Amino acid sequence: MEIVCLDLEGVLVPEIWINFAERTGIDALRATTRDIPDYNQLMAQRLAILDQHGLGIDDIQDVIATMTPMDGALEFVESLRTRYQVVILSDTFYEFAKPLMAQLNWPTLFCHRLHVENARISGYTLRMADHKRAAVSAFKALNFKVFAAGDSYNDTGMLEEAELGVLFQAPDNVIADFPHLPLSHSYQELSEIFENAKAR
Repeated sequence: MEIVCLDLEGVLVPEIWINFAERTGIDALRATTRDIPDYNQLMAQRLAILDQHGLGIDDIQDVIATMTPMDGALEFVESLRTRYQVVILSDTFYEFAKPLMAQLNWPTLFCHRLHVENARISGYTLRMADHKRAAVSAFKALNFKVFAAGDSYNDTGMLEEAELGVLFQAPDNVIADFPHLPLSHSYQELSEIFENAKAR
């Protein structure tokens, strides 16, 4: 039996922080794991900017409420679920992801938790360090064959750990740093890559 592990933002839904940056006009919030590989450094930067501008979780959730999955994402996930077990491995937070997961018909999601005090985001708890790679490793230990797809630096651990890891619509800097990983530019192409690997 195969499991497909997918990143969330940039693969199935738009980047939450980029959408929030566009809504607020704060360009510094556009940074993602495509730009800053160190997730703790990235989150420290984000939380400092939120405090500086007096922004809280309600402000971010208001933007998320206007967001929808990427074109074709729901159909892609639903198609995968007829052929594979599907797990979303993300560095987002449950407090952000819920409305987007509802639009994807609730696939399984492993991600992190925020600390919120009076609407201020005071910190966060990671599920564990390098949780995407650890999840793939655990699935393999359970005798699953794991296929994975992601677009950012924080996905490369799981992509390299999986039997098949594919960069999906990744930026040039990530592609250049991981030239050994196969590329996919559409859901149809990615599905075909997984099916070819399954048939081998």
